[in-house]
Amino acid sequence: MSDLIEGYLGKTVERKKSRVPAKLDYIQSATGLFLGLFMWGHMLFVSSILVSKDFMYTITKFFEASFIFDGGEPIIVSAIVLFVFIVFIVHAAMGMRKLPSNFKQYQVIKAHADSMGHEDTKLWFIQAFTGFAMFFLGSVHLYIMMTNADTIGPYGSADRVWSAWMWPLYILLLLAVEFHGTIGLYRLAVKWGWFDGSDPKAARKKLKMYKRALTWFFLILGFATLAAYMKIGYEHKQAGKVGERYTPTAQIMMDYNINSGRVA
Repeated sequence: MSDLIEGYLGKTVERKKSRVPAKLDYIQSATGLFLGLFMWGHMLFVSSILVSKDFMYTITKFFEASFIFDGGEPIIVSAIVLFVFIVFIVHAAMGMRKLPSNFKQYQVIKAHADSMGHEDTKLWFIQAFTGFAMFFLGSVHLYIMMTNADTIGPYGSADRVWSAWMWPLYILLLLAVEFHGTIGLYRLAVKWGWFDGSDPKAARKKLKMYKRALTWFFLILGFATLAAYMKIGYEHKQAGKVGERYTPTAQIMMDYNINSGRVA
């Protein structure tokens, strides 16, 4: 009965204002912070292909715990992605609470935002739109990574991007993730006053500058990385080697030395 009363009135049976919205806000902020930081780490990981195929392969095997298990265990990556997927769904559910539920509510919010001309309110609209797009685009990506963790690597990832025609989805996902993530982290810092100091207005101005710089940095890095995978995938397909796994240079040299020794 108490839950029913609180649901209708937004107050507890003791006539106190419900704390549920505040708790849900906290969950949304915590999951958003985790996903934002994970996004940056993930981008740095996949961009390792810009250094070399061997470097990307080494990092992939590191996440598979190759320092513990010989050759690595892809199931570890699947478990990590599953955890991220759950956090992603929880965050999306929390975010949906604040979206307009019908066109009339959207008109009211839009008119209010236009009359105010407030930049942060416009950023909220961008974040809401990109968040809606990410719910679909991100779910596809996470599911594929979770169920195909054993194919992650210089050739496997490149084949998926080019030969499996995932690059259009990744372009849209990259744009949505980078705008949503940087705006979200900026709004978190403002909401909780993490960097306010003695002059909140000056701090907010600096945060906006950092937000723009980070957005451009990760967009440039992301498109350069995607272009690298597309190039590798195209060359792999032209060579008729789609589906072939990558063999690190050290392994090739070792096999060569062993074979040379046998021949001698």
